[in-house]
Amino acid sequence: MPWVEVNNIKLYYEESGSGQPLLLLMGLGYPSGMWFRQVPELSQRFRVIVLDNRGVGRSDKPDEPYTIELMASDAAGLLDALGLKGIGVAGVSMGGYIAQTLARLRPELVGRLALLATSAGGPRFMELTRNVWQELAKLAGLPPEEIIRGGMALAVTPEFFASRLDLIERSVRVRLAAPQPLYAWSRQFTASSGFDGLAQAGQITQPTLILAGARDQVMPLVLTQELAVAIPQARLIVYPDSGHLLFLEKAAEVNQVLTEFFG
Repeated sequence: MPWVEVNNIKLYYEESGSGQPLLLLMGLGYPSGMWFRQVPELSQRFRVIVLDNRGVGRSDKPDEPYTIELMASDAAGLLDALGLKGIGVAGVSMGGYIAQTLARLRPELVGRLALLATSAGGPRFMELTRNVWQELAKLAGLPPEEIIRGGMALAVTPEFFASRLDLIERSVRVRLAAPQPLYAWSRQFTASSGFDGLAQAGQITQPTLILAGARDQVMPLVLTQELAVAIPQARLIVYPDSGHLLFLEKAAEVNQVLTEFFG
């Protein structure tokens, strides 16, 4: 199993397929295995690299402060170790924070950028999503699988949750395969909630594709729209009947547009 030592920790990653390299970055509390609806298809065209961010999955989980810049440095360290430059990078939610920071601070590493269900963060994010975090807090004390399942109910549309329990349960199993300690989730959450990249978004020069769900409770569409305006070469696509986990809900559409964009 491949690990790389970066910033004094070991990061777990996997590679699939061949062709142009494409790095996929997952969001808060989610391991790289959550790309299970993307990797099989995208690896037919690309050399797909998935990474467990620090604090989740099989990567190290140090109990010390995390920042988005630090996690972007982790991703950069992986690409440096693999000898890659100018590649495609896609990030969802917190992974979108990491991806845009990587593109800005190490522009030579990122040729094209896709941002899914994300924004530039900032204080308005916590204000607009207060009800989501209040609902999540009500899950405290439940068994881990119930906490995960309850969180996913907030991250997808009710129709999807009711009709695709197979995908919901598979997602639960993926996350339970390497359970995330509460302290590590809190470290990631603090990094995410402290991120504010709107003023710097104009420094992102790569062609950028932004995908969003109109019914996203976790990442309000208005914040994603602001990011799309701030990045000079950004194109925004909104899926009207998708929630936050659009890579799960709209996998076929997302895979197609990513293939076209990065191909």
